[in-house]
Amino acid sequence: MTLANGSNERFDFTTEVPSASSLGSVHFIAIGGAGMSGVARVMLAQGIAVSGSDAKESLVLSALSAEGAVVHVGHDASHVAGADTVVISSAIREGNVELREARSRGLRVMHRSQALASVMRGSRKVAVAGANGKTTTTSMLTVALQYCGLDPSFAIGGELAKHGTNAHRGTGDIFVVEADESDGSFLVYRPDVAIVTNVQPDHLDFYGTFEAVQTAYASFAATVHPRGLLVTCADDQGSRALAGVARAAGTRVITYGTASDADVRLTELGGVGLRAHAVLVGAGLDGAGLDAVVLGRLEIGMPGRHNLLNATAAFVAATAGLGQEPARVLEGLAGFTGTRRRFEPKGEVAGVRVVDDYAHNPGKVTALVETASGIAAPGRLVVVFQPHLYSRTRDFAAELAAALSPAEVVIVMDVYAAREDPLPGVTGALITDRLLDAVQPNPDEGGRFVRFVPSWSDVAPLVAQLVVPGDLVVTVGAGDVTMIGPEILRLLTQRLDPTAVTAGTE
Repeated sequence: MTLANGSNERFDFTTEVPSASSLGSVHFIAIGGAGMSGVARVMLAQGIAVSGSDAKESLVLSALSAEGAVVHVGHDASHVAGADTVVISSAIREGNVELREARSRGLRVMHRSQALASVMRGSRKVAVAGANGKTTTTSMLTVALQYCGLDPSFAIGGELAKHGTNAHRGTGDIFVVEADESDGSFLVYRPDVAIVTNVQPDHLDFYGTFEAVQTAYASFAATVHPRGLLVTCADDQGSRALAGVARAAGTRVITYGTASDADVRLTELGGVGLRAHAVLVGAGLDGAGLDAVVLGRLEIGMPGRHNLLNATAAFVAATAGLGQEPARVLEGLAGFTGTRRRFEPKGEVAGVRVVDDYAHNPGKVTALVETASGIAAPGRLVVVFQPHLYSRTRDFAAELAAALSPAEVVIVMDVYAAREDPLPGVTGALITDRLLDAVQPNPDEGGRFVRFVPSWSDVAPLVAQLVVPGDLVVTVGAGDVTMIGPEILRLLTQRLDPTAVTAGTE
């Protein structure tokens, strides 16, 4: 649970972290995770001895081993032998055998974010926070800076499609990180430039109330360097309110969005297929209240208004926060090729397209379904949704149902538990029950098809049976739903003309 200062019961994220050079040999428990593997990669590149363990084999473990880490499959107390520091995430419970051994030996135990902050010391730090859009915005900013001729370090919660990695130790002085708010750990970074894409009720299993979430974001904004910059979205009420709090505290703030009072405003929004564009207008990037001028045309290789907003946040941070040339930043954003699991095309068979996306809370799912509906037309949108966390499913079943409701076909899987134990009565049926109350379930009568499918192995065969040429299938969620798309394509290939398989099919 969150404490009064925005930290939590296991870690105090408001204290200064030690330098990476003082950590000695570092052992990561669950090193294969998206966040953990990124920190391990940066440490390896810095010459720190790294070991780690995870529950099962994975490509990430193989890659880390090739990069010099000593990796173990399975957890055992002996794995911490020789370690000076042990790194965990909030998902690692105190009963973990390796963590118990580390505590019994009196080893330093750090949260993943603290370990990352230790390797960021001495850099110009950029932290990207928000309920939705963090990974994409962090990735866009990183690629734009690289296009400007810089070599920033970065740690992102997803792999850059072009680079095939989620972290890098650069030669430049800029370090860009995705800052996770889920457990209060975003307070540790103390950035020179911070982005908050939105402030929305999420992670209530930790915070308890939306008011506590807002307090945590205010604490995050207060960690921005006194001469730094906070970039916030004027279209999101929570982020807008945060801008007011930060400005009152003396922090420099630049807002962006389609709102008429945004400092950098998106106009003339449009898009074709998987590309989107807008014209950016602003009163200069110094917020001096000058007459509005055209800052440039923004073009991105991703669909949706939400991704245009993400790109604008990256543009403001790179230009007003880090001093890069606006035209070069816009060129870099135009060349951004995406992040794994963010509207990632998986393939097409006989006119049925399959895309995968990481969306897992109501805001993310709403934006995704809105964007996908436009791309699917005149065909149907078929969404396979896997709820993430029992607590989130319990707290937001109605909101998730509303977010999914525009799709013509909705298949809801059972809950992906992640770090939680099951809660009585909480299944994916909580979402489909609300959908069925609101829609006509018979597609033959012009209504929508909605079904709860608790068996993972039954999902792909059902979808393959339901789809017709012209349909867009989107597999959605933060769990193992990502493996459903390739299986759908395989079944369609067996059922339909194999010559219809296009490049990219997995």
